[in-house]
Amino acid sequence: MSDEFRPGISGTLTRVFINSPLTPLLLLASILVGLIALRSLPREEEPQISVPMVDIMVSANGYKAEDAIELITRPLEDIIKGVNGVEHVYSQTRDDNVVVTARFYVGTPQDNAVLRIHDKIRANIGELPKGIPEPLIIGRGIDDVAIVVLTLSAKPERADRWTDNGLYQVAEELQHDLTKVNDVG
Repeated sequence: MSDEFRPGISGTLTRVFINSPLTPLLLLASILVGLIALRSLPREEEPQISVPMVDIMVSANGYKAEDAIELITRPLEDIIKGVNGVEHVYSQTRDDNVVVTARFYVGTPQDNAVLRIHDKIRANIGELPKGIPEPLIIGRGIDDVAIVVLTLSAKPERADRWTDNGLYQVAEELQHDLTKVNDVG
């Protein structure tokens, strides 16, 4: 038996490639093609992504949250889910107030989304209780979504030192300071 190492096909190809006089030429050609591709491909530093969202706000004066869910939120969600291009529907119901948000698929024109929601609600307004005002429909995009949300609360062991009014004053001071920062809304 021989103690000599015999490489397999991959080892043989590697050895041939390393010893070949064409290797530097192929490496240079690969780098050149990469640089040409890098310079010729279109790039955009901040691409605008269109993810239209539409808020539907209903003033449900006199309705408790539980009643508003059954009588306003669910029928409104069903109406909106029937709109072509709606990807997801979110809702938030409180006493006297209902907000339903429809998120459309990426690339849907904003104006088109608002118009479709408006038309669908107008066509199905009879499914909502009589006496509530017409829903307010507001279009918004991805740039309107908050990036940072701050919540102030006292630690449980120090809760007796902070009143709601004291936390509110701290929040107002913080808000005032943040409005001085450039590009902060």
